[in-house]
Amino acid sequence: MEQKVIDALTLCPLFAGMSPMEIELSLSGADYRLVEYVDHDIFALAGMPCKYADIVVSGELICRMSAMSGKQVEMSRLRKGNLVAPAFLFGKDRNMPVGVETGSKVTVLRMRREVFAQLLHSNWQLAENFIRVLSNINVFLTNRMRVVSLFTVREKVAWLLMERAGEQGSNTIRLYRSRQEIADSFGIQKFSLLRVLSDFQKEGAIKINGREITILDRSKMR
Repeated sequence: MEQKVIDALTLCPLFAGMSPMEIELSLSGADYRLVEYVDHDIFALAGMPCKYADIVVSGELICRMSAMSGKQVEMSRLRKGNLVAPAFLFGKDRNMPVGVETGSKVTVLRMRREVFAQLLHSNWQLAENFIRVLSNINVFLTNRMRVVSLFTVREKVAWLLMERAGEQGSNTIRLYRSRQEIADSFGIQKFSLLRVLSDFQKEGAIKINGREITILDRSKMR
């Protein structure tokens, strides 16, 4: 197995707690392949059934949801080590709710759904890790619903900044989406988002430098 594949799999939560050698051994009998996509390619269309267990080895995938009007909202970006739509592999409705396109050249490790199911059945640690992945998705969606439904605009923006800081492991974070896309994902107006960011900066809570935002004082965002 190529080193770049091992490096990606060690970042994947499916293989949490496993050494590189254990990861390689767990896949030694599995029927998988590496699939490459060019930049700005269609990876999956919304409504297509989820037929494969895909893990991003390199590059970036952009997931977008479309409204009836045709307006698209970016929901997430998947990078090295991320599973692609794991919650839709074994559900009753396996149709993808989002369209996925490449944001760069992308390589994924791909297994058929049936092969992945056999892998989980034969390895208790992988099965336990997969259940944990699904549980974390459920927790995330529950929190997201609470934020979108109950939080004020100020609380939504504060939650976004602190969530991104946690993901990126730094108080200086980079926003990969445009201000409009961020506002759309929370169901708020762009000017409301900009007003709150401006207020946070005036109050000394953050410092804005283009797409980079540094959190200076979290207590001032409450």
